[in-house]
Amino acid sequence: MNYIIENDLRRIDLNLLLVLHVLLEERNVTRTAERLYLGQPAISGALARLRAAFSDPLFIRTPKGMQPTPRAEALGRQVEPFLRLLHAELRGAPSFDPAISTRIFHLGMSDALEAALMPALLGHVQEQAPGVRIVAHQADSERLPALLDAGEIELAAGVLEPPAAWHRQRPLFDWHFVCLYDRDRIAVTENPLPLETYLAHPHLLTSFSAGLTGAIDERLAALGETRRVIFSSRNFSTSAVMLRSMAAFTTLPSYYAQVWGEALGLAVADLPFDMPVSSVSMMWNAAEDLDPGLSWLISSLSRAAERLRRPGC
Repeated sequence: MNYIIENDLRRIDLNLLLVLHVLLEERNVTRTAERLYLGQPAISGALARLRAAFSDPLFIRTPKGMQPTPRAEALGRQVEPFLRLLHAELRGAPSFDPAISTRIFHLGMSDALEAALMPALLGHVQEQAPGVRIVAHQADSERLPALLDAGEIELAAGVLEPPAAWHRQRPLFDWHFVCLYDRDRIAVTENPLPLETYLAHPHLLTSFSAGLTGAIDERLAALGETRRVIFSSRNFSTSAVMLRSMAAFTTLPSYYAQVWGEALGLAVADLPFDMPVSSVSMMWNAAEDLDPGLSWLISSLSRAAERLRRPGC
């Protein structure tokens, strides 16, 4: 069990954390003093106590203002959720009634996840919360935590790294790579695909880096094989649509291949070699844990992902 050491906490008080928070936003002692209705000497004194408590200069004077140190930036990310939670408790818990709410939620995810999750989510929203609207912000998984920190989105979904201390994360579903193709153009019914068939036809690649190789090519190289990639795009949907006019393969996450297989009548088959299983999860700011509207959205998105948790998806 981890115990709170009272003597350690006596070195700092809540007012100092508030000064740190505002200084990080303003980068200026005068403006910080004005926002907190304090004199500049009081802010300077609080900064001195903060420096002593954390054994770090925290802010360096520069011609452009008070530049925070990495330690100050890290502390700020920890302090802000705590202050928000305390503020919410002091104001009383907010209310959210989905039946009458007109709230706009901002979600971040890839276009592939939009196609896989949004139809079911919007169906649930229209049934339970007809006044609620959703704005999707397209972003790859690496950018999603930064969008959360910037307040541009409230909820992220993707293949995410372990969360920072100020984030919360919950799994949605697992997926694996599969192959998508038009059976009218490539007459193969075996599942998994034979390796020789997989390599005999050209490939369409989805690459966020706009490259012509990816994880599949690395796996093939380990097997001493190569495939012929003739097209690369950042958009998942492009390759799937192109399969209706050419004898080619595209390798996609299973949840997205399912969408296009059903929409365009394309065949889905397992790969002729093993690839790791990956997980899609949700992420949000810990400071929003007490937001009943966000809690409802998290539950709704989890419900929308139910069919993707079934075997074979």
